[in-house]
Amino acid sequence: MAELTKAGVTKAGVTKAGVDGARIAMREIFPETPLQMNEHLSRRYGAEIWLKREDLSPVRSYKIRGAFNFLRKAIASGARGKTFVCASAGNHAQGFAFVCRHFEVPGVVFMPVTTPQQKIDKTRMFGGPFITIRLIGDIFDQCYAAARAHVEEIGGVMVPPFDAADIIEGQATVAAELLEQLPDGVTPDLIILPVGGGGLSSGTTGYLKDIVKREDFLFTEPEGAPSLKKSLEAGEPITLAKLDNFVDGAAVARIGDLNFEALKGFSADQVLLVPENAICVTITEMLNVEGVVLEPAGALSITALEMLGREKLAGKTVVCVVSGGNFDFERLPDVKERAMRYSGVKKYFVLRLAQRPGALRDFLNLLGPEDDIARFEYLKKSARNFGSILIGIETARPENFAGLLERFEAAGMGYQDITENEILANLVI
Repeated sequence: MAELTKAGVTKAGVTKAGVDGARIAMREIFPETPLQMNEHLSRRYGAEIWLKREDLSPVRSYKIRGAFNFLRKAIASGARGKTFVCASAGNHAQGFAFVCRHFEVPGVVFMPVTTPQQKIDKTRMFGGPFITIRLIGDIFDQCYAAARAHVEEIGGVMVPPFDAADIIEGQATVAAELLEQLPDGVTPDLIILPVGGGGLSSGTTGYLKDIVKREDFLFTEPEGAPSLKKSLEAGEPITLAKLDNFVDGAAVARIGDLNFEALKGFSADQVLLVPENAICVTITEMLNVEGVVLEPAGALSITALEMLGREKLAGKTVVCVVSGGNFDFERLPDVKERAMRYSGVKKYFVLRLAQRPGALRDFLNLLGPEDDIARFEYLKKSARNFGSILIGIETARPENFAGLLERFEAAGMGYQDITENEILANLVI
């Protein structure tokens, strides 16, 4: 097993022999994931858009790769009699559980108490009798601390999600596969990588460093979790004080030390911050148009295409790594809501409506033929002759709202658009 130090990465890095060996070994448990040219996206951007479908692995994410490589090397080094431990509420836990069952070694997964039951059940299903799940703490940091303490107590082996040389080497097999799957003679003009802790991005860039130019990599992070971008700007790993956990598969407060060591030569300008609500547009579109189920982190690289635009992409060969498809469909209403707000076809207003007969009818007459009321709620009586109304309006085209607001103004109707007011929206929407 590779030594888990910065020196180990800077001396050896990701080697072709090591990655190719990991790639061959992991064929024991699953075939390579496909690299597919997506015609829908290719037509939209006038480019060849290839999707590396890690959402089609046995655990619907690339995380199985690093976990497999870590455990196979640990076992080869004499750790078979030990208990393996991880802390995760998502894809790492599921990949870890699958691999523990494959090698028939005991594993303990620490998860926060707040973990959705669906994720607990899937982890238990993948691990079978070889996995014990412990729910500890309300947040991940408490859960991780408990996992570390358990490792010390039992003399076990901690399997980190990204900050380990053997994890990085395992994730680099994504790059080895996609390089061979591209048509003969084709080298990508752009490779778009999602970034959370940095295992996938450091492994992929390390393996392809002599084939793909440094400036032809683009890293994507959620706008609410810019760990890599802030760290590159500072020249050292930075711990974010505030984190938006919506993109749970990539919302990491601090990029791994080894991962940063591998990525520190890249420019902060090569990190594209993607709004969480824009990711929701991608999730709904890929589900409705292509029948592809993506988790928020898995939609990061595809969402970046829209932000770059046709002008920058036309004529290029682009590879987007789709990192995962573990989407909890209980989140779908929230995702659709966010997508409509971001696309400009749904807005929320607080209206000041006169308290007189016919006032509501007068308001309804202001709506256009493509406008629809999605929510209507009387908030409170703000004055003797007026009341406040929370109203959500959906329309077919974003430009319809310009005409609606003009009609509001002409009618002298007081209103406040609270669609983008996060504080108010979280309270009343």
